Parts: sequence; structure tokens; C-alpha cells
Amino acid sequence: MITGTRHMAPTQPNGSFEARLIAVVIALAALLWLGVEYIGGQMNWPPKFVFLADLSAGAAFLWAMIATYRLWRKRQA
Repeated sequence: MITGTRHMAPTQPNGSFEARLIAVVIALAALLWLGVEYIGGQMNWPPKFVFLADLSAGAAFLWAMIATYRLWRKRQA
């Protein structure tokens, strides 16, 4: 039986959970982006669908940059 709050919160004081989350988002966004670009080229998808993947990947990378900056600022304090 698990008691206490130690196992309930995914965050740790040093921000390692946030850092791992940022790394996973960057890796998945890059892999999915490359995969959609490749499959779209092979299957002759319309450019608007491939551009949607570009925008989605850009949004994920922008979020990762902002989250990384916020994590860096939190660790500086």
C-alpha cells in the first residue's frame, strides 16, 4: 500500500520531470514531423496537409523553447 504524497506528484523540486517532458516533446515532434514529410512525399499528399504538420511541429518546438526558458529561469532563482 502506498501512503503519503511522495508518489502522487510527478514534479520534483529540481525540475527534472519538466526537463524530461520537454525532451520527449522535442523528440516526438521531430520524429512525427519527419515521418509526415516522408510519407506525404511518397503518397503525394496535398501541400496543405504537409504544411499543417510543419505548423504543428513549429508549435511544439515553440512550446519547448518557452518551457525551457521558464525552467531555466526557475532554476536560476
